[in-house]
Amino acid sequence: MANTIQASPPAQREPNRGSGRWRGRHGGRRPRRRRLVILGLIALLVVLGVPAGGAWYVGHRITSQITRLHGVFDNLPARPPRPTTGAAANAINILLMGTDRRSPVATTGSAAQAPVWIPGEQRSDTMMILHIDADRRGVSVISIPRDSWVYIPGHGMAKINAAFSWGGPSLAVATVERLTGVRIDHIAIVDWAGYKAMIDKVGGIDVTIPSTVYDSARHYTWTAGTHHLDGTLALLYARDRYGLPEGDIDRVRRQQEVVRELSKKVLAEMGSPMTMYGLLDVLSQHLTIDSGWSSSALASLAFSLRDLHGDEVKYLTAPLTGTGMVGDQSVVFLDASADAGLWTALRADSMGAWEHDHAGALTPTTVD
Repeated sequence: MANTIQASPPAQREPNRGSGRWRGRHGGRRPRRRRLVILGLIALLVVLGVPAGGAWYVGHRITSQITRLHGVFDNLPARPPRPTTGAAANAINILLMGTDRRSPVATTGSAAQAPVWIPGEQRSDTMMILHIDADRRGVSVISIPRDSWVYIPGHGMAKINAAFSWGGPSLAVATVERLTGVRIDHIAIVDWAGYKAMIDKVGGIDVTIPSTVYDSARHYTWTAGTHHLDGTLALLYARDRYGLPEGDIDRVRRQQEVVRELSKKVLAEMGSPMTMYGLLDVLSQHLTIDSGWSSSALASLAFSLRDLHGDEVKYLTAPLTGTGMVGDQSVVFLDASADAGLWTALRADSMGAWEHDHAGALTPTTVD
C-alpha cells in the first residue's frame, strides 16, 4: 500500500479572480515522434512491453512506492470553476513543488524519513505549474519565482514560498489558484534528494554556461563552457543565484534547464525497459502526490501523452516587472498586466497561441 499523509487545510481566503474562454491548441496533427514521460507519470504498460501479469506486478511495485498526501484540496470553497465544456474541460494543471528544507534525509516519497511539511520549517524552493493541453499535443511548464510578492489567503501580502511554510500544500494551492484563477487538478512534490537521485541514475546531465560566474555563497566558480554534472553538482548549479545577472530569476531558469536536460536523458533511455524501470523505481521513491491521483489515472495520462515529443514542451517564467525591497525583504514583483494574459491563456487552454505571440518569454536553451 502506498504511503499516505494528511495535509492541513489552508486559512481563510478571498474570492478568486479570472475567467476565460476555451480553444484548442493546434490546427493540425503533427507526425508521431518519440514518447515522453513527464516527471514520473508512471505507466510501465506504456514503456515496458512485458506480459500483462508481469506489467501489473511491476506497475504495482512502482506506484505503491509513491506517497499520497490526503486532504490537499479539502476546505477550499472559493476555488476557480472547473471547465465542463470546450477543449479546456480535458486540460490538466499540476502544481509542481520542491522544498528548500535542508533535511539530512529524504522528505518525499516512500524513501522519506522525515515529514514533507512541518509548519514553519521550510518554504517551497521551486514552484511550477505544469499545464497539459486537452489534446495532449502540448505541455507548458510555468515557473513562479519563489520570492514573488503575492496575496496569501488568511495572511496578507508575502513571498509566495511562505504559503507552503505556513499552511503546507493546501495553502500553496489556495495561493496559486487565487493568483492565477487557474484550477489546480493535482500536486506533485519532489525534494532535492529526489532530483539528485534521478540525475545520478541517468548518469548526469550536461549544461552550457555562457560566461564564468562565481557563487559567493558556496565559494564555487562556474566557468564558461559545457559541464557534465552529477546529482550533487546539478543541485549546486540549480541553487545558485549569486553572481548571476538577474539573481533569483536566473536561478529559476537554471532549475528549468535541469528539468529539461533530465527529461532529455530520460527520453534517451526509453528503448531500454530495464533502465526505464530503474528510473521510475528511483523517482517513485521520492515522489509525493495528492491522494486523488490514482495509479490508473497516472497510467491513463501517460498513455495519452504517447505522441508528445520534446519540442512540444515549453518552459517559461511568469512575467515580471523586476525586483525590489519590501521592508527588509528582497522580493520579485509580478507583472499584473502581462500575467493576466498568460493566466487567461492557461485557463482557456490556448497556451500554444500565447507562446507563439510571446516567443521571447520562453526560456532559451542556454541560460546564465
